[in-house]
Parts: sequence; structure tokens; C-alpha cells
Amino acid sequence: MKRQLTHDDIRAAVYGGAVLGGGGGGFVERGLRTAELALQIGMPELWTADEFAAEDLTATVALVGAPAAPDPLVLPTHLLRALELLRRDLPRQLVAVHTNENGAETTINGWFHSAMTGLPVIDLACNGRAHPSSVMGAMGLHLVDDYRSYQGYAGGKPYAYVEGSVSGGLEATSNVVRRASVEAGGWVGVARNPVEVGYAVENGAPGAVSFAIELGRRFLAEGPAGVAAQLGGEIAAAGTVREYRCEQREGLDVGVAVLDDAAGTTLHFVNEYMALDLDSGRRAAFPDLITTFDENGQPLASADVEVGRPISVLVAPAGGLLLSTTMHMPEVYAPVEELLGIEFAPAAKAFTAA
Repeated sequence: MKRQLTHDDIRAAVYGGAVLGGGGGGFVERGLRTAELALQIGMPELWTADEFAAEDLTATVALVGAPAAPDPLVLPTHLLRALELLRRDLPRQLVAVHTNENGAETTINGWFHSAMTGLPVIDLACNGRAHPSSVMGAMGLHLVDDYRSYQGYAGGKPYAYVEGSVSGGLEATSNVVRRASVEAGGWVGVARNPVEVGYAVENGAPGAVSFAIELGRRFLAEGPAGVAAQLGGEIAAAGTVREYRCEQREGLDVGVAVLDDAAGTTLHFVNEYMALDLDSGRRAAFPDLITTFDENGQPLASADVEVGRPISVLVAPAGGLLLSTTMHMPEVYAPVEELLGIEFAPAAKAFTAA
């Protein structure tokens, strides 16, 4: 199916994405602004994957960086520049773009690109929830012999602006872009990792954008309780934040939030929430969805948590989400576990994908 994205889709996509962001995936207000701009300047289209030939070439559009960085700036023009740099270097023509993940800003990744270039957005994400590392969103390409990654990037305020393109091994190119985000003040827009549509369908999360829009409509109608019911989850904890630590390490937000409730609720995050501990025991771990809401029931990014703020915590099992094949791969968890100094991957892999 092919359809034009409309203003009715914007709030649902952004708020559904914010829930699926699990603490990461960008910020609601910026997502709303970018989506509104896309519809003001053009007519972005969302196509299901079956509208393409399996060998058609698509690429991921994404944001890379640390949400709590002190001085970031990624403008829609930066997003377009990143795509331009990627397309310049590719050996053959792109026919579409798709987002890397669901999040408040990332679910609408590609809408501005589509409005400006006419390329459709595929109703597909590399992963149907937000994740902290590029490899987690690379749909298993790190296991493909001789895969050559192409990445274009741009971002930063005028005095810190960087742009460029890089090609080579997946890990090496991703590290270059992550470092560029640090030099840019915290964020860059990226267009990367061209793959055939058939590969993306097999290894990514087809239907992820529609999934977020549907979830967002439920949230807008019923709040956190409604999305918990839709995802087969629950509000697992609530309290006031008594301790919060966050530092930028390797271009990521790494930290912990502790509530003042009787259970001593502790949230560990690397951009997204990676683990939730209650009563000194593990309640949930990535890729289970752990999402925080503020005192008004609005999705709250991990970067916006602060001491003295009342929050509630949603937990939903991974089996109710649309997830990439990478979520089954233990090697992608190791760098994140090292950043946090905790282990959580065994619990994270013990699920059946939806």
C-alpha cells in the first residue's frame, strides 16, 4: 500500500515513537516540529515493503548522538545534506529510505527527506524500538562478509558544524560517525548502510512506522495505561527521583536514576533504558521496553529525568514488539554492558519475537 502521510499522523507517530523510544529516540517537541515542516514543504509518502522489488536499494536515515549533550543541533537541512552525501557515493540508485528505529524523533526519520526528494519512506525500521548503538540498528550487517558500509553525516551549530562521508567496514565507519557527533556538539543526522529491500524485510522490522502510529493513537486516547494494555505490559513502578547521574561517554548518555519508592526502583540507561531493578532484583532488561512518564503522563526521555521529579515506569515484554534480528545477537550487547558495568544480555535474549 502507498499512502501520503498527513497531519493526522504526526502526533500519533511522534507520541507512539516516544513510548517505543524507551527513554531514547529523541524528543517530542523536536519530532513534532520536523514532521510538521515535512508536510508544509512537500508530500511525504509511506509505502509498505511489498511495493518494492526485493533487489531495490534502500538506506537508513537516523540521528546519532547523546540526547543530554549540552550543545547539539541537527536541522532538517542537515538531514538532507547527509542523504545527499550518501547518494553521491553509492554505486547504484536509491529508491527509498527507512528509519533506524522508533522514537519521538526517529519514527518520523525520512519524512523530511521524502518531502524534499520524492523518495518514499518504507514502513519499516531497522528495529521497532529505540536502541543505543549503530550495530544494534544495522540488521545483522556486521555478520555479512565483505559488506561495505557507506555513511553520510551532517550536524552541529555553525561554530561546531561537521559534515562528511565515509565508507568501509561497518564498525569502523560507525565509530567515525559517532566521533563526528561528539565534535558537532552532541548530534549528527546520518544516512547510512544501503541494503536491498528484501534484506531489510528479512532482518529488520517491517510495519514499524504503522505500529508506532497505532500505538500513538492509543496513547493519545488513553494515556500510559492504554499503551501498557496494548503492549501487554504494566506500570511497574512510580515515585520521585532521588538520585540521577548522567555522563556522556563515547557519544552516548550513560547513567542511572533511582526512585524514592519502597522498592528502590533503579533504572540503568545508555540513551535508552537498559535495565530496571526492583527490590534488588532484575524486573526487566533490554530489549524489553522500559519507558518513563512524567507527572502528567507524558513520555519522558532519560535525558529529561531529574532529581525531585515524579515519574512512573512502564514495562512491556520484548515479545510484544517488532524487533530486528540483532536483538538475538549477544555480541551487540557487550559494549553497552561494559559502559554500564552490569550484565543484562542473557535476560534480554530470552524472548520470542512478535
